[in-house]
Amino acid sequence: MADKIKDAKIIFVVGGPGSGKGTQCERIVAKYGYTHLSSGDLLRAEVSSGSDRGKHLQEIMQKGELVPLDTVLDMIKDAMIAKADVSKGYVIDGYPREVKQGEEFEKKIGKPCLLLYIDAKSDTMVKRLLKRGETSGRSDDNEETIKKRLDLYYKATEPVIAFYESRAIVRKIDSEPAPDEVFGQVCKVIEAM
Repeated sequence: MADKIKDAKIIFVVGGPGSGKGTQCERIVAKYGYTHLSSGDLLRAEVSSGSDRGKHLQEIMQKGELVPLDTVLDMIKDAMIAKADVSKGYVIDGYPREVKQGEEFEKKIGKPCLLLYIDAKSDTMVKRLLKRGETSGRSDDNEETIKKRLDLYYKATEPVIAFYESRAIVRKIDSEPAPDEVFGQVCKVIEAM
């Protein structure tokens, strides 16, 4: 089973909340036939499925604890294997959050061929999230919470980016321009892979 994904093209996508990461992932899927996997979405789907694993995860998350790394990896791996026959590659979003996750991912699944760093200025991200908050009704889209999320994001992500920069697979994309322009940059990077 795991052989199916041994040589898969894997792209890690990192970017702060409001960086436009989700939009770019959707476009990569539409244009290149990749499968988009977000560890957050996988966790939510597992919980709402009502499976034993889902119930266990819900207990962990209700206590405000972090889901164990192995569990998240197993879920990503299962999802990759499930799509192996129809997928041209994988866009893995919001992962790894720390260097150890990246190392474990490589042991269990494979090496990424690219880390796309979707980078917007923190002011831009705050503005976008506040705007999203007006329509999304998400309680975490208020200025104070947003600033906390951004701080956490920077602290967690800097070492990850440095780790992959040492392998020369990081491509930084400026996501200040309009989404079409940003996607133009993304396409160049993917096509040069």
